[in-house]
Amino acid sequence: MNRFPGTIVAIEAAGGVALVDVAVGARRYTATLIDAGGAPSWRVGMAVALLFQETEVSLAKNLSGMISMRNRMVGTVTAVERGRLLSKVTLDVDGHAVDAVITTRSCDALQLALGDAVEGLVKANEMTLREEGAA
Repeated sequence: MNRFPGTIVAIEAAGGVALVDVAVGARRYTATLIDAGGAPSWRVGMAVALLFQETEVSLAKNLSGMISMRNRMVGTVTAVERGRLLSKVTLDVDGHAVDAVITTRSCDALQLALGDAVEGLVKANEMTLREEGAA
Protein backbone atom coordinates (compact mmCIF):
# COMPACT_ATOMS: atom_id res chain seq x y z
CA MET A 1 0.00 0.00 0.00
CA ASN A 2 1.32 3.43 -0.94
CA ARG A 3 1.05 6.11 1.74
CA PHE A 4 1.49 9.89 1.66
CA PRO A 5 1.25 11.86 4.92
CA GLY A 6 -0.62 15.10 4.36
CA THR A 7 -3.05 17.72 5.57
CA ILE A 8 -6.61 18.31 4.39
CA VAL A 9 -6.74 21.71 2.68
CA ALA A 10 -10.25 21.70 1.16
CA ILE A 11 -13.48 19.73 1.28
CA GLU A 12 -16.33 19.99 -1.21
CA ALA A 13 -19.40 17.89 -0.38
CA ALA A 14 -22.80 17.23 -1.89
CA GLY A 15 -25.15 14.50 -0.70
CA GLY A 16 -23.05 11.56 0.48
CA VAL A 17 -20.04 12.39 -1.72
CA ALA A 18 -17.04 14.52 -0.78
CA LEU A 19 -13.99 15.63 -2.72
CA VAL A 20 -11.19 16.03 -0.20
CA ASP A 21 -8.01 17.85 -1.25
CA VAL A 22 -4.87 16.86 0.64
CA ALA A 23 -1.59 18.80 0.59
CA VAL A 24 1.49 16.59 0.56
CA GLY A 25 4.41 18.99 0.64
CA ALA A 26 3.93 21.43 -2.24
CA ARG A 27 1.63 19.05 -4.15
CA ARG A 28 -2.10 18.58 -3.85
CA TYR A 29 -4.00 15.33 -4.29
CA THR A 30 -7.74 14.55 -4.26
CA ALA A 31 -9.71 11.69 -2.72
CA THR A 32 -13.35 11.05 -3.58
CA LEU A 33 -15.18 9.74 -0.53
CA ILE A 34 -18.58 8.07 -0.83
CA ASP A 35 -20.86 8.13 2.24
CA ALA A 36 -18.42 10.66 3.67
CA GLY A 37 -20.55 11.53 6.68
CA GLY A 38 -19.03 8.87 8.94
CA ALA A 39 -16.31 9.15 11.56
CA PRO A 40 -13.84 10.61 11.74
CA SER A 41 -15.36 13.99 10.99
CA TRP A 42 -13.11 15.23 8.18
CA ARG A 43 -12.05 18.87 8.52
CA VAL A 44 -9.63 21.31 6.94
CA GLY A 45 -6.29 21.26 8.76
CA MET A 46 -6.62 17.61 9.82
CA ALA A 47 -3.50 15.45 9.46
CA VAL A 48 -4.26 12.38 7.34
CA ALA A 49 -2.59 9.55 5.50
CA LEU A 50 -3.51 9.30 1.83
CA LEU A 51 -3.49 5.60 0.88
CA PHE A 52 -3.64 3.91 -2.53
CA GLN A 53 -2.94 0.43 -3.86
CA GLU A 54 0.06 -0.34 -6.07
CA THR A 55 -2.30 -1.87 -8.63
CA GLU A 56 -4.21 1.43 -8.93
CA VAL A 57 -1.17 3.40 -10.14
CA SER A 58 -0.93 3.81 -13.91
CA LEU A 59 2.31 5.05 -15.42
CA ALA A 60 2.90 7.46 -18.30
CA LYS A 61 5.95 8.78 -20.12
CA ASN A 62 5.88 12.06 -22.03
CA LEU A 63 2.26 12.69 -21.06
CA SER A 64 0.84 15.88 -22.55
CA GLY A 65 -2.59 17.39 -22.74
CA MET A 66 -5.58 17.17 -20.44
CA ILE A 67 -6.61 14.05 -18.55
CA SER A 68 -9.43 13.44 -16.09
CA MET A 69 -7.23 11.77 -13.47
CA ARG A 70 -6.84 14.28 -10.65
CA ASN A 71 -3.78 12.74 -9.09
CA ARG A 72 -0.64 13.10 -11.19
CA MET A 73 2.63 12.23 -9.46
CA VAL A 74 5.74 13.33 -11.28
CA GLY A 75 8.60 11.06 -10.32
CA THR A 76 11.75 9.20 -11.25
CA VAL A 77 12.02 5.43 -11.69
CA THR A 78 14.25 4.05 -8.92
CA ALA A 79 13.60 0.31 -9.36
CA VAL A 80 12.04 -2.11 -11.85
CA GLU A 81 11.28 -5.69 -10.81
CA ARG A 82 10.23 -7.53 -13.96
CA GLY A 83 8.09 -10.62 -13.68
CA ARG A 84 6.71 -12.85 -16.40
CA LEU A 85 3.29 -11.15 -16.42
CA LEU A 86 3.53 -8.29 -13.92
CA SER A 87 6.26 -5.83 -13.06
CA LYS A 88 6.71 -3.67 -9.98
CA VAL A 89 8.03 -0.18 -10.69
CA THR A 90 9.15 2.08 -7.84
CA LEU A 91 9.17 5.85 -8.24
CA ASP A 92 10.66 8.61 -6.15
CA VAL A 93 7.95 11.27 -5.90
CA ASP A 94 9.22 14.22 -3.88
CA GLY A 95 11.14 11.90 -1.55
CA HIS A 96 8.27 9.40 -1.19
CA ALA A 97 8.54 5.90 -2.63
CA VAL A 98 5.53 5.04 -4.80
CA ASP A 99 5.09 1.50 -6.10
CA ALA A 100 3.14 0.67 -9.24
CA VAL A 101 2.27 -2.84 -10.36
CA ILE A 102 1.70 -2.90 -14.11
CA THR A 103 1.80 -5.58 -16.78
CA THR A 104 5.26 -6.49 -18.04
CA ARG A 105 3.90 -5.78 -21.54
CA SER A 106 3.26 -2.18 -20.48
CA CYS A 107 6.65 -1.97 -18.80
CA ASP A 108 8.25 -3.09 -22.07
CA ALA A 109 6.11 -0.77 -24.21
CA LEU A 110 7.14 2.20 -22.05
CA GLN A 111 10.77 0.98 -22.11
CA LEU A 112 11.03 1.81 -18.41
CA ALA A 113 14.55 2.12 -17.04
CA LEU A 114 16.21 3.48 -13.91
CA GLY A 115 16.28 7.27 -13.91
CA ASP A 116 13.35 7.69 -16.33
CA ALA A 117 11.01 10.59 -15.66
CA VAL A 118 7.42 9.31 -15.48
CA GLU A 119 4.05 10.24 -14.07
CA GLY A 120 2.05 8.04 -11.76
CA LEU A 121 -1.69 8.48 -12.22
CA VAL A 122 -4.39 7.54 -9.71
CA LYS A 123 -8.12 8.23 -9.98
CA ALA A 124 -9.50 10.18 -7.04
CA ASN A 125 -11.97 7.40 -6.16
CA GLU A 126 -9.01 5.02 -5.63
CA MET A 127 -7.54 7.21 -2.88
CA THR A 128 -8.43 6.40 0.72
CA LEU A 129 -8.01 8.68 3.73
CA ARG A 130 -7.11 7.64 7.23
CA GLU A 131 -6.80 9.97 10.17
CA GLU A 132 -3.08 10.32 10.95
CA GLY A 133 -2.19 8.34 14.02
CA ALA A 134 -5.04 5.91 13.44
CA ALA A 135 -4.13 2.20 13.34
